[in-house]
Amino acid sequence: MKWLFSVILCTIFYSVSLAQTNSLDHYLELAKNNSPLLKDLRNQVASNQLDSLRLKAGFKPQVNATSAGLYAPIVGGYGYAEPITNEHTLNGLVAVNQAIISKSNVNAQVEAITLLSQSVNNAAKISEQDLKKAVTNQYITAYGDLQQVKFSQEIVNLLTTEEDVLKKLTRANVYRQSDYLTFLVTLKQQQLQLAQARLLYKNDYATLNYLAGVADTSMVELSTPDLQTAMPPGINSSIFFTQYRLDSLKLINSRKQIDFSYKPKTNVFADGGYNSDFMGQAYKNFGASVGFNLTIPIYDGGQRKLQYRKISLEEETRQNYKAFFNVQYRQQLAQLNQQISENDKLMPQIDDQIKYSESLIKVDTQLLQTGDVKIADLILAINNYLTVRNLKTQTMISKLQLINQLNYWNR
Repeated sequence: MKWLFSVILCTIFYSVSLAQTNSLDHYLELAKNNSPLLKDLRNQVASNQLDSLRLKAGFKPQVNATSAGLYAPIVGGYGYAEPITNEHTLNGLVAVNQAIISKSNVNAQVEAITLLSQSVNNAAKISEQDLKKAVTNQYITAYGDLQQVKFSQEIVNLLTTEEDVLKKLTRANVYRQSDYLTFLVTLKQQQLQLAQARLLYKNDYATLNYLAGVADTSMVELSTPDLQTAMPPGINSSIFFTQYRLDSLKLINSRKQIDFSYKPKTNVFADGGYNSDFMGQAYKNFGASVGFNLTIPIYDGGQRKLQYRKISLEEETRQNYKAFFNVQYRQQLAQLNQQISENDKLMPQIDDQIKYSESLIKVDTQLLQTGDVKIADLILAINNYLTVRNLKTQTMISKLQLINQLNYWNR
């Protein structure tokens, strides 16, 4: 009954001191909404979309209005040569310029921007996974601290109750004064550990708020993180392999653009307006003109082949990185699954040991009422219980951390 009473006291204590409860999803949502990096990456995607629109607009006819005037006077026979300057000129023109570019060339340039946006978008997904992993890891750490605080409070409540009983029995000469002092030292040690556990929880909880971008110093209770192992997607749909696919498409696109850069380039233009040197009938100098220019690449000193070779080296590097990451990826998943499985096998053994330790403490506390147990034996039973309970907490936290690492790859 006293053991049960101490547990009830512990529960009441924390329901008062930590009235508010927050979940893991709460902090993940805060972290995602507050992250400046994710906002930056989203803005980069939006900026690339604008660049794509601007590129398409640049291939439309470009219309410009221009005007220029010149007066170069000749005074006393001194001045610029009149055949060069025409002494005075004035023009005002509206010019239209249109580059003749094939649709496939335009599509290749637009595709380059699209691939860049996809790369940034994929980087944003990976960054979100990194943030989720970091926040979840810190949440699990703080949650483990909280469980340690609760357990330490539970032990302190138990020892405090038994300390009152032992004090009375010591006064009745059932136990020696040294036995009481030995027990009291154990109680003080547990009270110190409780204070340390509270401080650790406070610090780790503050770190959790820091990662989530929350300026909050109040203490709340963290609910049990509901983490379930999720099967990672196939390599072809994993965001961690998407970048290798996008890099391959970028290299193909680069080769296309090299090919287009060596195709003939044509540009047509037209203008109309007023252009006069005032040497004749200036009022008749309204007119128009049309023209074109054509550029045909003939020889570049072998630069094209060098650019192809450079792209081939980049593709080789990409394949090497992908092959190495593929091995690491599979090894990491296999290792994490194995550790989780071993962790699950360990937990029933710990639970059995906890039952034995609890039974022993119950027996010893009952014998304490009649003075039929050695204080050293009671303290040893409590220390054994502390050890196995700490082991259970560490094993539980370790499993949650492993699941968090495994789930990092599930997108």
